[in-house]
Amino acid sequence: MVEHDIVIVGGGLAGLSAALNAAPGLDIAVISKVHPLRSHSVAAQGGINAALGNHPEGRDDSWERHAFDTIKGSDYLADQTAAELLCQQAIPMLYELEHLGVPFSRFPGGVIAQRPFGGAGFPRTCYAADRTGLVLLHTLYEQTLSKDVHFYEEWLVTNLVVRDGRCYGLVAYDLQSGEIIPIKARAVIFATGGYGRVYQKSTNALINFGSGIGLAYRAGIPLKDMEFVQFHPTSLYGKNILITEGARGEGGYLINNQGKRFMADYAPSAMELAPRDIVARAIQTEIQKGRGFEGEYVYLDLRHLGKEKIMKRLPGIREICLYFGGLDPIEEPIPIQPAQHYSMGGIDVNEKAASPVEGFYAAGECSCVSVHGANRLGGNSLLEAVVFGKIAGLSASEYVQESQGEDRAARLVNEAAAQLKERINQWLSKESRGNVYQLFHRLKKIMMEKVGIFREKGPLAEALEEIGELRHRYHQLALRSDCLQFYQELVTMMEFEYMLDIAEVITKGALAREETRGSHFRLDFPRRDDQNWLKHTIAEFTPKGPRLTYRPVKITRYQPQERKY
Repeated sequence: MVEHDIVIVGGGLAGLSAALNAAPGLDIAVISKVHPLRSHSVAAQGGINAALGNHPEGRDDSWERHAFDTIKGSDYLADQTAAELLCQQAIPMLYELEHLGVPFSRFPGGVIAQRPFGGAGFPRTCYAADRTGLVLLHTLYEQTLSKDVHFYEEWLVTNLVVRDGRCYGLVAYDLQSGEIIPIKARAVIFATGGYGRVYQKSTNALINFGSGIGLAYRAGIPLKDMEFVQFHPTSLYGKNILITEGARGEGGYLINNQGKRFMADYAPSAMELAPRDIVARAIQTEIQKGRGFEGEYVYLDLRHLGKEKIMKRLPGIREICLYFGGLDPIEEPIPIQPAQHYSMGGIDVNEKAASPVEGFYAAGECSCVSVHGANRLGGNSLLEAVVFGKIAGLSASEYVQESQGEDRAARLVNEAAAQLKERINQWLSKESRGNVYQLFHRLKKIMMEKVGIFREKGPLAEALEEIGELRHRYHQLALRSDCLQFYQELVTMMEFEYMLDIAEVITKGALAREETRGSHFRLDFPRRDDQNWLKHTIAEFTPKGPRLTYRPVKITRYQPQERKY
């Protein structure tokens, strides 16, 4: 058995921020499915928001204006107390990151450079060329190594042990040894990222199955606002690798097959820098109306920016285009299409990153505070990860220092580990009636085609039925090898059930929400309905499927109004 005071699951920005800010003297561990520097945070490109006022056009910026943009961008579903907290903390957090050693790009004079991003009233997105997530992750990892933090790499957490409203620990599968490990913890923080691979086209890393969200759900912790799924407007056609919003922030144009900058028809004031939900729908609409190329994509044109600016501000994007697209954006436009990118919903936590279960916390994309509401603004996800990661580390530390351990904790985590071993033995002892990868790819296709950018009652209902059929077929599967070391089929078998849960919650929430708000666009209910739907969706696990209830949105100074750009 492994035992620690605080166990953090996830080695990305939120997890490392939690580890860095946990109280000195506590025994802290980070468990990661991959090496921490391969966490999906490393793929973030464009930047991190804070109202520093360094840009010449942003001298009048403030945290209040940042909060307003965030709340308006959320289509007024964000809890305004949480959004205000995020934006207040952004400014000191950026300077803290700077002092930790993050090599931000600079304006003349040495101040942190800022660029325009979608939905923002001022250029407030701080960046490191187009590799912002990479440099943030490396810096925080280096700082964490200087602390007395234990790292368990290539361990997959498979069970969250909760009894009587309290968290006691975890069970993990060590990929290298093939062992099942019981883990006793006085507090647990989930920073496990999003669920992008539930969808066929996604900018997310191949590891992003979302099982951390599913684990919490199965353990009785509610999920919030899962129907709100962000589709990034610009992913590289054919590969769906992210092409940062920073490319449009630097002045890139979106062009259809008629050579027109079509965003003038959808958001005439903001143009290419409208919020992501609006731009993604605009691109998809152009494609569906026959104004795309090959019926699949439109162009993102950077050629007019010139070689020097592209090489200085967007070097990573040029490399992606050269290596994965076979083109040079200095000379050719980039073929792009929308792809699933981010989860606004997640594990239900409050502004202290605490869940309804005692001793369990969550931060980053796997959580829902809610600061993003129905649509996240670019540059706010890295900010949320480091701000609420820090808050989670502080909150969990306070809980551990004030609480008493329980004698039954060891017994409970050992029992959970024994139950998982028995389940694996059952998978090994029966004859398989299918292939988990076939079910996996079918699920992704269902979600992309029927629970995507545009939604409607009929396809949503069909998706729910098909997810149920996949669940039935999943229970007939078996493992085909008894060698458990680095056994990827076992990893997929364990995570796929959680993916089915996530897909079901997303789809059922989308079917129930009969309005259009932010990323959730219902063709049969094309208007926002504040009278009936200005509320959060709360999903709780039951053996018969998710039970949905609703909770009011916290509104402070910003009354809902029509969202125009």
